[in-house]
Amino acid sequence: MQREANRPRTPTDASGSPHPPVLPRKSLGQHFLVDRGALRRIADAAELETSDVVVEVGPGTGLLTRLLADRAGRVVALEMDDALAARLKSDIGDPDNLEVVHGDAREWDPASVGEPYKLVANLPYYAASPIVRRFLECDTPPRLMVVTVQREVGQSMSAHPGRMRTLSVATQLYGVPRIVGYIRPGSFRPPPKVTSAIVRVDVLDRPALDLDDTEAFFRLVHAGFGGARKQLRNSLGHALSMPGLEVEAVMAEAGIDHRLRAEALGLPEWGRLYAAFRSRGLC
Repeated sequence: MQREANRPRTPTDASGSPHPPVLPRKSLGQHFLVDRGALRRIADAAELETSDVVVEVGPGTGLLTRLLADRAGRVVALEMDDALAARLKSDIGDPDNLEVVHGDAREWDPASVGEPYKLVANLPYYAASPIVRRFLECDTPPRLMVVTVQREVGQSMSAHPGRMRTLSVATQLYGVPRIVGYIRPGSFRPPPKVTSAIVRVDVLDRPALDLDDTEAFFRLVHAGFGGARKQLRNSLGHALSMPGLEVEAVMAEAGIDHRLRAEALGLPEWGRLYAAFRSRGLC
């Protein structure tokens, strides 16, 4: 049953007159999702219960926010646009379980939530990857993440060996991602030029690899992906200033064919490669 406080009403400003319509800001990459079927698919993927706490990034006009407030016990909506942040709560009927925070998700500290939470977000395309990594790599990651991103970003997050990218490794180190659906451009106002993907990430209790230095691990990963279409022997040798024969020896120790390209390696192979380079003090 919908909470009485969450019933939509005509938004008004302080003077009691209707709010002007919201105009998307191109500088913030705003594309408001208005397709109610797509909104329900996002909320459904989060499997919300009345005991759940939800952090929503970029609530915009609040259509998804209203669904989340109806289903969850508490919603923290993080909005970078000061005008939207100021009017969001009144626009969707002043739900008493909604807290609106004006801030940038790339800088905001999730620890301020104060309890376990799920992340649900229709992310701006230009900032999707850093926001995903910010939440996964912080000290207080979400229990579950459901995000709408550009199709190619979603495919990178959930890629298998042969199509891996840096984002694939960064996501799969902390969770198990899968695409649960796609959203056509016409579902947004204004319509973007790309198709979007709804990605669910079941966040792991601990990282998939036991790493002594996560930053060193990602330096190695970035080095491997640094040479477009190059064999790992060459891309790692160039990035780490190592002779090719030495790179081959380390890769042989890790049980990895030096002729492979970075996209061919899955997370276990990256873990072995890191351990071999790290044991020699090379990363």
